[in-house]
Amino acid sequence: MKDYPDILKQKVYEANIRLSKSGLVTGTFGNVSGIDRKEGIIAIKPSGIPYEDLRPVDMVLVSLDGKKVDKDSPNPSSDTATHLELYNNLYSIGGVTHSHSPYAAAFAQAKTAIPCLGTTHADYFYGAVPVTGVIEDSCIMGEYEKETGKLIVETFNNRDHTKMKACLVACHGPFTWGADADSSVEVAIMLEYIAMLAYRSIVINSSVSDIKKTLLDKHYLRKHGKDAYYGQGED
Repeated sequence: MKDYPDILKQKVYEANIRLSKSGLVTGTFGNVSGIDRKEGIIAIKPSGIPYEDLRPVDMVLVSLDGKKVDKDSPNPSSDTATHLELYNNLYSIGGVTHSHSPYAAAFAQAKTAIPCLGTTHADYFYGAVPVTGVIEDSCIMGEYEKETGKLIVETFNNRDHTKMKACLVACHGPFTWGADADSSVEVAIMLEYIAMLAYRSIVINSSVSDIKKTLLDKHYLRKHGKDAYYGQGED
């Protein structure tokens, strides 16, 4: 038997533990998944199991059409269908994190995008972090989690998900993504930090304006552009 499921489970387990230790989750809120694109399989946190009780073997393998690979495994996160919708539409992503982190969730509950006010934000996100519309009642009564994923995908119809690796679901909370499970957690950590800075900036000066585009471009592109020069580069 191939060893890819165990490797994927281990990586996703470690990412979930990192999310828990980051302080971004309370109780059993939050979940991280990762995908093996070649096999068409994701691994995701099981539903409702406390983080301190998790083991790598507990991570649930699910196919891209939503079926459990091992019928005897625990139930996957209740947000699995949202994760799957992202994997099935944002093809370059390799990991997804969902949390209810306080500052980012506060912006989501306020149905307000996180404005890009300074260079700390611009180092990680190219512009304001968007917020979805409020989900319709018909969607809530239908395939709620899948429809939540569709809301995120629709929000990115005219946005580049490689430059903006986060979205706030109105009245709910943030979803972030990255090249793998661990990097999606890193984005979630940065998202919460810039949400905190934005909140405090608005409290200090309610009329604060967005960062100017030249400064936004400079800080984002020096880390993520084709001519990026931040860090040590590659040999």
